[in-house]
Amino acid sequence: MPTDLSLASSVTIEAPSKRVWEAITTPELIKKWFFGVDTISDWVVGSPIVHKGEWQGKPYEDKGTIVKIEPQKQLVHTHWSPAGGVPDRPENYQEVTWKVSGENGRTELTVSEVNLPSEEARSASEQSWKTVLQTSRSFSKAKERPQRR
Repeated sequence: MPTDLSLASSVTIEAPSKRVWEAITTPELIKKWFFGVDTISDWVVGSPIVHKGEWQGKPYEDKGTIVKIEPQKQLVHTHWSPAGGVPDRPENYQEVTWKVSGENGRTELTVSEVNLPSEEARSASEQSWKTVLQTSRSFSKAKERPQRR
């Protein structure tokens, strides 16, 4: 059953929005700032998105589907993790929204999640996003790459 548990976190990054967008949609760059995760997706609405990695010495594979993509503005995808302790059913997927807005070489990145399974999961996500968004400040040091989307 869906829940009303949600959260949102934001950070201002000293980098143009194009660079921030590349950092959140390019697997090689995602790996550098998102806990070393391997991300697999073709970034097309309706396509899968998979995050594989290791957490506390154990392998994991989280999954979801791309719901919406507006290059350099917004990415929305679902997310389910076996670590959440809930069955792999549509009502147990979170929806994750990445909003990118910038001007004058500064970008605001906001990540929000809805339908979190429990207060414990909400608290864990909140802490993870805090860490990830602080790490994302390194986007300003990332090399510019040709836009592929």
